[in-house]
Amino acid sequence: MSAFAQSLRHLVTIQAPAGRDALNQPLPGGWATHATAWADVRLLGGLETIKAGAVVSQVKASIRMRYRTDLTAAMRVVHGATIYKVLAVLPDEERHQHLDLVCEATK
Repeated sequence: MSAFAQSLRHLVTIQAPAGRDALNQPLPGGWATHATAWADVRLLGGLETIKAGAVVSQVKASIRMRYRTDLTAAMRVVHGATIYKVLAVLPDEERHQHLDLVCEATK
């Protein structure tokens, strides 16, 4: 087994928006499972700020998985009790081995 395959030790669920309203906008809270995949979830850092008088925490993560072409920044990733909003999809276009999802944890 390759070192890359061994690093994919977290089972994650990829969800896509489910359902649209009359204006073709995604329904709030409507998510459907798109896929389940093995991934390497790496926390990149965190930041606490005060916005509108409340402490707000931001956690950035990079999620690496096998190369695929069906993911977009409109999706989210669920790992355990943590939900990550996908900010960007960065595929390995040269070798088609992996892709990285730039994510932010949501509450």
